[in-house]
Amino acid sequence: MRPRMMTIAVALAAAVTGVVTVVPSSATKAATAPALPAGLARPSAPPVPSRIAVHFDLAKGQMPENIAVGPDGTAYVTFAAARQVAAVTPSGGTRILATLPAPADGGVNTPVLKFALTTGIVRMTDGTLYFLYASGDAASTGLYRLRPGGVPQRIAALPAGGLPNGLAFDAVAKRFYLTDSVLGTISTVALGGGRVEVWSSAPELAAAGFLGANGIKVRADAVWATNLDQGTLLRIPSRHGRPGGVQVVATGLVGIDDFAFAGAGDQRVIATLNGPNTVVSIDAAGRARTLLTAGDGLQNPTSVALRGRTLYVLSAAYTTGVDPNLALATLPRR
Repeated sequence: MRPRMMTIAVALAAAVTGVVTVVPSSATKAATAPALPAGLARPSAPPVPSRIAVHFDLAKGQMPENIAVGPDGTAYVTFAAARQVAAVTPSGGTRILATLPAPADGGVNTPVLKFALTTGIVRMTDGTLYFLYASGDAASTGLYRLRPGGVPQRIAALPAGGLPNGLAFDAVAKRFYLTDSVLGTISTVALGGGRVEVWSSAPELAAAGFLGANGIKVRADAVWATNLDQGTLLRIPSRHGRPGGVQVVATGLVGIDDFAFAGAGDQRVIATLNGPNTVVSIDAAGRARTLLTAGDGLQNPTSVALRGRTLYVLSAAYTTGVDPNLALATLPRR
């Protein structure tokens, strides 16, 4: 593991276990992730078939953070530590589409994590990609647009003192919603970029020692988000474009990161629990059921996406320090 990754390894381990473990600078692997939280023990029989489809190169910083899937099954991912956006084909080929320049200080002023990283990503029907870059530098932190065959362009500046993380698009309002895991906010920006407005800074979005608001999705008349530190799945009704009261849909989800909706409604959510190396299904009552674990090859899963019944799961190996990958699983028919 790179020396600069020790910070996130220690911090993420602390967020999961509540105990800070000092990792020697010469270590090649972080401490083993803790046992699953109570109530999330894996059933005796595997609930879904899965396989590791692609192994990424940890030495090159290919720690996949977020994913958007195209209609042909191509996965568009952000490689956090490499500051890259890549396309992963159904056959397993990986093509780098863009690499963001490192800030002059190397990224050490990036809040909490201390390295510059690409985070949330959204793909439009015309193939245009939008993604977030957190660098600790006011000149480069922001929302970027990458048209097919083009170069990345920053279309909205974001606070250098924050950590923009999750990204979602509201096709009706033609606006992006994004989380900031350090500032504990959800902000909006128009499709064309420009001015960024804080949409919610509710206390339910705040960090509690590491990272707060994380994954985000727009569904019907609500914005959904996760809080990694607080282990919660949240729903915020949107009324005339303004946030209503925060509804806590599920709790006890240690290290929850990204999520996706299974089906047309919002009655079932598939989410990654980063530190526990787990993917869970969450029902309308907030009950979580384990789908995948480290036994399926998960290495700090960061994000999920669905294409039909195929579940795409990215693992960044932030604390395990072994085998960042893309796993594919087949969800059962309902």
